[in-house]
Amino acid sequence: MKEKVLIVDDEAIVRDACKRILEPLKIELFESDTAMSAFRVLDDEDIDLVLTDLRLPDLNGIEVLRQIKERDPYKEVIIITGHGTVNTAVEAMKLGAYDYIEKPFRPEELTALVLKALERRRLRKENLSLKKNLANQYIKNIVGTSRAMEQVYRLISTVAPTSSTVLITGESGTGKELVARAIHFNSPRKDAPFVVLDCGLIPGELLEAELFGYRKGAFTGATENRQGLLAEADRGTLFLDEISNLPAELQSKLLRLLQEKEYRPIGANKSIRVDIRVIAATNRDLREMVREGRFREDLFYRLNIFPIHIPPLRQRKEDIPLLANHFLRKYSSELGKDVRSISVEAMRRLIEYDWPGNVRELENTIQRAILLAEGDVIGPEVIDLPEERPSRKVPENLDELKRVKKQLRKEAIAEVERLFILNALERNSWNISRASKDVGMQRTNFHALMKKYNIKKPVKRS
Repeated sequence: MKEKVLIVDDEAIVRDACKRILEPLKIELFESDTAMSAFRVLDDEDIDLVLTDLRLPDLNGIEVLRQIKERDPYKEVIIITGHGTVNTAVEAMKLGAYDYIEKPFRPEELTALVLKALERRRLRKENLSLKKNLANQYIKNIVGTSRAMEQVYRLISTVAPTSSTVLITGESGTGKELVARAIHFNSPRKDAPFVVLDCGLIPGELLEAELFGYRKGAFTGATENRQGLLAEADRGTLFLDEISNLPAELQSKLLRLLQEKEYRPIGANKSIRVDIRVIAATNRDLREMVREGRFREDLFYRLNIFPIHIPPLRQRKEDIPLLANHFLRKYSSELGKDVRSISVEAMRRLIEYDWPGNVRELENTIQRAILLAEGDVIGPEVIDLPEERPSRKVPENLDELKRVKKQLRKEAIAEVERLFILNALERNSWNISRASKDVGMQRTNFHALMKKYNIKKPVKRS
């Protein structure tokens, strides 16, 4: 089936030029001269990609983008912009547009951009297909179409039908337990128990009894036999959250469980066979803990048979509009509020924030915004976020120190690159060709850095 592209521009000469350039791609082309006629095409056809001008006679391009994304958040949009509207086009990218192209554009430039956008659309369709095959409430609650999340869905789909041990890594609030539940409920064990143990919540001396159970008289207060979570999870899945907090003496017992498929309750004189799948999760660097002697190397390799890493929200900001609208639909219904959309300015604030608490923090922010909203639209005034980036917490352990140092290096490099480009442009009177030649870079690479840091020639004011 041919892919479908809709061209929206009030100038017939632009629409005709786009059609001539794109016809060799063997795609089905549609055209509209207004936003309203474009929406009628979108109602009638399964359009894969929309090319829309920012300035339309009946609606601005940002509002067109917002309504397209409300109808189908997975549809790709490329903004066509004139020289004076590049700032708005960059804003549109923050709100979910695939990219923008500035008029006048070269045929090969438009062709390359459209091919890349259609490839992204194909990947998103494949992602949706994967999620349909993983059809339950837990996979539906994992929201995102970024490449990083597409990889997570693929890994879930691959490992779920097996009994392999899984290690899920990621910062707090990224959704590690949701991934663990998605694996379990899409596995042959889905009708058996899914048992959760947070290794950081229970003191070490009680953790062994909670996990393995005990026999009457095993210790003071053991007045009766009690089965542990391992017995409860038999034929199902045991999810060990924050596995890095597991005490050393229990690490060896967990290793034996994974190797021998048996365990011994406290005070028992014989072992019990058990059939369980173990999924572990951590927000710490277990490899580093192994090097420091704080985590058993043999246990790490037993757990790390099939690793899944969930990226922090700041590294997949293209998923923020999808997540925000997902939580909007969920909590508007639950809270009995008729809040239907998020304004462009409010969404911009959500996208620009770094979300140290990840998806959990975004979820709480949307829930609070719904409660505070007075109409049917969430505006920026009810988005309760710090005006500035939150101050850094002093690292409390080596893992946190390494993460902070890595982030600081990344920010320092970004600032140096930005100043490097600005300095070159100012030395060469903002002539991009001369500036790129002056610093020994290809013009395309130089322009890419300008685009990355949103650097534009300052407008002279009279």
